[in-house]
Amino acid sequence: QVQLVESGGGVVQTGGSLRLSCAASGGTFRTYFMGWFRQVPGKEREFVAAISWNVGSTYYADSVKGRFTISRDNAENTVYLRMSSLKPEDTAVYSCAARSSTYRYTEPGNYDYWGQGTQVTVSS
Repeated sequence: QVQLVESGGGVVQTGGSLRLSCAASGGTFRTYFMGWFRQVPGKEREFVAAISWNVGSTYYADSVKGRFTISRDNAENTVYLRMSSLKPEDTAVYSCAARSSTYRYTEPGNYDYWGQGTQVTVSS
């Protein structure tokens, strides 16, 4: 069983930056494919970014490409999401997730483990 705990959310002005962290425990972190998703009330969970277990590949939603960067430190069992040039529409609860394969990685239903989420609010 893998436990995921996110941190780093908060309130930031438009154009600002934040770095989210997701600390993993209870499993073999370095073997997991990791993703970040976000959700606003009344909407479905949305794929944001993902990274392969060996850091060889990264994937981004078009809406965040060029502004967000996903990375991971397998020695620290942590995955990060660096968010820059933030916009009000980036406001959401951000959650990290883990899975053992890359198949259809944009679909939240294909992930095995989830964190509780951290709120990001971008003020205009």
